[in-house]
Amino acid sequence: MTVIGLFLVLAPIMDLVYDHAHGLPADHAPVFAKLAGASFDAVKNSAPGTAKYATTLEYGYALHELTFALLFLTVVLVPFRRGERWAWFACWIVLIAAVGYTVTFAHLDSTLLWRSLIADIAVPVLLLLSARSFFTAPTEQKQQG
Repeated sequence: MTVIGLFLVLAPIMDLVYDHAHGLPADHAPVFAKLAGASFDAVKNSAPGTAKYATTLEYGYALHELTFALLFLTVVLVPFRRGERWAWFACWIVLIAAVGYTVTFAHLDSTLLWRSLIADIAVPVLLLLSARSFFTAPTEQKQQG
């Protein structure tokens, strides 16, 4: 879960770096062109205000994504590791953002789709694999251990 959390934190940081340098992350360019009907560079030249708006949205989205990724990572590193049951439930919440990204954005580009499926699949699988340790009574754990 920690590796997934780090992946979820790293992605928006990289997006922010690319937003600052280029106005749009390189891996978002194919989706932008598909939705806008023109490349980001063409839009920057023909409609700079529209390009600036898209960059502003990219910044905002990356900051929201980073916020939820940091919260997820914090839950994974502290209460989840302690075996606090509420943390197991809380970890499912990250799927709202992960699956939301897939169905609104990543499905439009095969590279983004494969990257987005990492969290979409890994989080529920890891949570389901860890469920026994969260929902087994302490006496049962001692007898099995």
